[in-house]
Amino acid sequence: MTRVSIFGLGYVGSVSAACLADSGHEVIGVDVSEAKVEAIAAGRSPIVEEGLDDLMASGVSAGRIRTTTDVGEAVAHSDVSLICVGTPSNANGSLDLSAVERVAESIGHALGEKATDHVVVVRSTMLPGSTEDRVIPALEGRAGRPVGDGYSVCYNPEFLREGSSIRDFYHPPFTVIGSDHSAAAAAVAELYRATDAPVAVVAIREAEMLKYVSNAFHALKIAFANEIGLLCKADGIDSHEVMDLFCRDEKLNISRAYLRPGYAFGGSCLPKDLRALVHHSRTRDLASPLLQSIIPSNDAHIAAAYDLIRATGAKRVGMLGLSFKAGTDDLRESPLVTLVERLIGKGYDVRVLDPSVSFASIHGANRAYIEHEVPHIMSLMVTDLDELLDHAEVIVVGNGSPEFEAVAQRRRGDQQIIDLVRLPAEQVSHLRDGYEGIAW
Repeated sequence: MTRVSIFGLGYVGSVSAACLADSGHEVIGVDVSEAKVEAIAAGRSPIVEEGLDDLMASGVSAGRIRTTTDVGEAVAHSDVSLICVGTPSNANGSLDLSAVERVAESIGHALGEKATDHVVVVRSTMLPGSTEDRVIPALEGRAGRPVGDGYSVCYNPEFLREGSSIRDFYHPPFTVIGSDHSAAAAAVAELYRATDAPVAVVAIREAEMLKYVSNAFHALKIAFANEIGLLCKADGIDSHEVMDLFCRDEKLNISRAYLRPGYAFGGSCLPKDLRALVHHSRTRDLASPLLQSIIPSNDAHIAAAYDLIRATGAKRVGMLGLSFKAGTDDLRESPLVTLVERLIGKGYDVRVLDPSVSFASIHGANRAYIEHEVPHIMSLMVTDLDELLDHAEVIVVGNGSPEFEAVAQRRRGDQQIIDLVRLPAEQVSHLRDGYEGIAW
């Protein structure tokens, strides 16, 4: 059993209070709103949520939930404090963290008068860096001592959906704790002993970012389904049948596949099919801004790779990989070909190694593409890694061919590596300087 104080009795705070009490913990709810404090004290939920009234009433009658407006009392009689206040948008889209900071200052003042260890846990949704840059200074400024001296700070994002929040509390995909303090992380994990989920302890900024990645992807999925739905309707197609079939593919469509930061997409399918779908949408007089944005987003990623190379100041470039994917000789719409062409156009001296690409053995549409679109690139090809390393000042790892993994061990001290695929950690962990990943 843990004694928990919960600051902010809105949606997240109320659900957390009721469920933690139901899990056997002692909960003190804190809010500046006397109406919320009085409602919970009377066993009523201050928000409308299925099952929450009964759960709240049960917790209050069992003596596991009480409320107060006194911050000092709440901190003094708890071991863990959860900050669950709102973080609304400002007019320019930035977050208003004033409520979080006020609560952190109040908790900090109470901690200044407390001798026993305490854990402060932020559940409010905040951008990466907010805990370290806003919450911790507010706590330290009022506590009169730094984090680590009698108290610790963690970030614990919530994944509660309105209408199903109680089920979500007990059956989340995971419990994520942002912390660099093992004892504090263990104290937070203890709160969720009744939940059916694995616990992941990560850095605070990673935990903060995860919430935004999740919500952005949820919004992306809704927008994608809606654009597909409009297009299906215009073509007399049952959009729900199409999307039901789409979601049955758990190998590629609803899976980890492709959700790994790296370089741009290419090949003979994705660019071509996206352009065709966008064009088809236009013929139906439909706006498809999400679909239309994908190719420009991909182009921007190619530009980001070029900018990394340009920033090195080097002019002799060794490109490891030319085809759009390791293990194939397909150069059609390869983003690596686009990158090489941009480098050549800007005066770089480029050499390319790709064991899968041999002009003599390429046939059909791929050969025709090379002959008509990129014949000059074939003259830049080298046959072994030594030749490329002798030439290059900067080495660009462009696809995941296994033979490229050794480059980090074989590069000279004056050579820089631009990694577009994320080489295995054990290959690059020793590199202090001269290594740059495109998205890590």
